[in-house]
Amino acid sequence: MGKGLKGLKSTFSVLALSALVIAGCSNNETSGTEENKKQKGAMESYSVGDTFKATEEFELPILFMDQPTYPYKEDWLLWDHIKETTDVTLKPTIVPYSDYSQKRSLLISSGDAPLIIPKTYPGEESAFVSSGAILPISDYMDKMPHFKDKVEKWNLEEELEGLKQQDGKFYLLPGLHEAVWPDWTLIVRTDIFEKHNIDIPKTWEELYVAMKKLKELYPEVTPFSDQFKFNSTLNIAATNFGTKAGWGFGNGLTYNESKDEFEYTATTEEYKELLTYFNKLVAEGLLDKESFTQEDDQAIQKFVTGKSFIINGNSQTINLHRNDMNKTLGEGKYSISKITVPGGPAGDLMAGSRLENGVMISSKVKESENFDAILQFIDWLYYSDEGQEFTKWGVEGKTFTKAEDGTRTLVEDINYNGLNPAGTKDLRVDHGFSGGVFAYGGTTELLHSMMSEEEIKFQEDMANRKTVVPAEPPIPYSIEDREQVTLLSTPLKDYTDQNTLKFILGERDLSEFDAFVKELESQGVQQYLDLANKTYKDYKESK
Repeated sequence: MGKGLKGLKSTFSVLALSALVIAGCSNNETSGTEENKKQKGAMESYSVGDTFKATEEFELPILFMDQPTYPYKEDWLLWDHIKETTDVTLKPTIVPYSDYSQKRSLLISSGDAPLIIPKTYPGEESAFVSSGAILPISDYMDKMPHFKDKVEKWNLEEELEGLKQQDGKFYLLPGLHEAVWPDWTLIVRTDIFEKHNIDIPKTWEELYVAMKKLKELYPEVTPFSDQFKFNSTLNIAATNFGTKAGWGFGNGLTYNESKDEFEYTATTEEYKELLTYFNKLVAEGLLDKESFTQEDDQAIQKFVTGKSFIINGNSQTINLHRNDMNKTLGEGKYSISKITVPGGPAGDLMAGSRLENGVMISSKVKESENFDAILQFIDWLYYSDEGQEFTKWGVEGKTFTKAEDGTRTLVEDINYNGLNPAGTKDLRVDHGFSGGVFAYGGTTELLHSMMSEEEIKFQEDMANRKTVVPAEPPIPYSIEDREQVTLLSTPLKDYTDQNTLKFILGERDLSEFDAFVKELESQGVQQYLDLANKTYKDYKESK
């Protein structure tokens, strides 16, 4: 009896083991089958330097931000060459530039977003993480060799760390730059400065002295009248005052390295010093009060007609101003130039990130039989040297030529941003290249290849003079905390913006700055800081 029972147990054991083996094989086969279902169209061998070519044609839905300066065209060479090269047909959902952020949010929330969602700036993806609508792309880096290669080659790991959510993953594929590159600065009437032997200012204090002289010489002119509601100027100036403001104010937090904690930017002495400086410019009639409220066109008209001598801008706006001034003042009757961003009390500093706006991918992509091929395609188009040159310059032989030394030149009838003024067609308007949806990131050489000699000199001057401000440590909030952070930070920023304007315009005396700080405290700034610093410390300890 006992022997028979023992034999029966042995038989059951063998059967059970056989069942496990069979089940294991079945599971592996199922897993393999599931994996194979996602590889349709993917290249079996795909690595750095390879051109992506789908093994089977497929269509790929993409969100497309339509710029009014180069509106979408169905017959762009861009679309045709993507299809010809990769066997992928992009199917764009067209959204106007003015409504892009709002429409993007609505599409994602409703589950109707295309699989590919470009033109998303770092931080904007956070709102969509908790719903599971966006793919945690950091889980799939093995499928994106060009992206991985640039991150490793350019030592971008620390910057990517700042994109990670509380789960340790990142959900945005950012544009990657080899180096920090600045664009915004002050544009000045260099002919006026030279006429009166006024040196081009190298510091904000020297700018003040120069504007004092200009005001004496031209009493009817307000030397500085700005556009962008003064946000760009506050941004570039704040860095050299050791703080943040304007477009760069962000979440209102500044990392204090000596204390190893975050503080609220608008409560610091550096912020007060910035306000004091610009208040002085307004009080002495050197800075136009309307800079904070006027439409951009009003500021531009003042500059191009000689009613002001200084305005904020970049490499594109300066060319637009020249076109206007040729009409208003006459070609050869003036000269303007971007100047190196003035230094300040904190030194000759330059803020900036090597991460650009990038791509979110809908989590629905996991259900696609083309999953692997889609990731390979994105990797090639956005991160390979070949793809980046293509989206910027177009097609060799059709939109540009390339010399043996690598120098690229637009073909005779194509212009871009003043590179070939004789061209009758525009690289963006007529062909779709160098647009914001695809063309960003890349090597410094590629970036410089589309710049004028004047702009390259500006870039070199900035690189030689400026010290780049290091990236601040990340604050990866939980989903619950992020909602609380939004409830606290939004009214704090609104109140800061209101009083920043009042202090600069002299509508509120700077002697009341301490009272302003206490008002922020009554609005929850300490709770906001406690939440930020606890999250930061917990994250730091978990690493």
